[in-house]
Amino acid sequence: MAAGVACGIKKSGKYDLGLLVCPTGAKAAAVFTTNRIFGAPVGVSKQHIKSALIEAVVVNSGNANTCTGQKGIDDAIKICQKAAKEIDTKPGNVLVASTGIIGTPLPMPKILTGITKAVGKLAADSKSGLDFARAILTTDTKIKQAVRRIEISGRKVNIAGTVKGAGMIAPNMATTLLFITTDAAISKPLLNSALKEAVGNSLNKLTVDGHQSTSDTAIILASGLAGNRPIVSSCPRYKKFEAAVTDLCDDLAKQMALDAEGATRIFKVVIKGAASKADARKAARAVADYDLVKCAVHGADPNWGRIICAVGSCGVKLNVQKLSCKIGDITVFKNGAPKKVDKEKVSRIICKTEHTISVDLGVGKSSEFCYGCDLSKDYVTINADYHT
Repeated sequence: MAAGVACGIKKSGKYDLGLLVCPTGAKAAAVFTTNRIFGAPVGVSKQHIKSALIEAVVVNSGNANTCTGQKGIDDAIKICQKAAKEIDTKPGNVLVASTGIIGTPLPMPKILTGITKAVGKLAADSKSGLDFARAILTTDTKIKQAVRRIEISGRKVNIAGTVKGAGMIAPNMATTLLFITTDAAISKPLLNSALKEAVGNSLNKLTVDGHQSTSDTAIILASGLAGNRPIVSSCPRYKKFEAAVTDLCDDLAKQMALDAEGATRIFKVVIKGAASKADARKAARAVADYDLVKCAVHGADPNWGRIICAVGSCGVKLNVQKLSCKIGDITVFKNGAPKKVDKEKVSRIICKTEHTISVDLGVGKSSEFCYGCDLSKDYVTINADYHT
């Protein structure tokens, strides 16, 4: 069940507190920010995720509860205690997450009242799901949701997710706040493996501005109510489940990129012919993070020189004589030399909502990818005004 309410954290009066509840208890797994400065909710949830079953997740937006000292930790614990009391469970069976301004104490009276209000609105319907998805947003301009339905052991299994994130996103735990629910019956270790694999091959391949938040949290809850034969080994049924979760996360990652602060289009950087997976990953991120490439994408400028420059400056092994680049299906640079192309045709490819940049380093067989988005004037405007 889900709920979303306005409890007064945001001056705008918009929804700012969300609640997820699994009355029967759910197997749960999570991954968190790798930033050494992390919010109090991250620390508390890292401990609570060890519980055999999780019954609730409380999320607030508008305040990250980060760099708030011992009071912040105490407040995160009080949130878990309040939710636990409302639904009759133990505080250790409740997870908590926060996002928003750093360094400001939570308005606890408003939040505690909001939890009671949210419990009263809990329901297992689409409106409640939308309310929850709305409550976790900050600079996002739209709700981001996805669902996948698969069959396991002759039973229908549902996997649904929502994510928030528009800025401070980099491929080092780029999940911002991600919540996935499923009715699959699966062991806790395998659920954890599936989440890590899914995040690693989707949201963790997304960069908006090369920065990571202090609050990044990804949580998956599995109720087991689908009634499928429990997944307890890395069998074909597990692979099918993992693939579905990854596909769902990939969908959400693209939605995040398209709703990134000031973004108008996204691009996928595919690196081939790398000496190692690490080199391929490094080169892909170098291109996706390169401000001049991002600006060129915004202006639909077929400036492949910026792409080659980004690859050449990131310290990976490459063979200049075999180095090649494609924008969409058009080869613009091959074996170390430019190709004569129709620039207007290339520009039209870049103008699409999504396009692919491919680079072959010419030194090996490893490949990797990274998602990026364009950089516009609006990104500066949004972040210049964020706190004020």
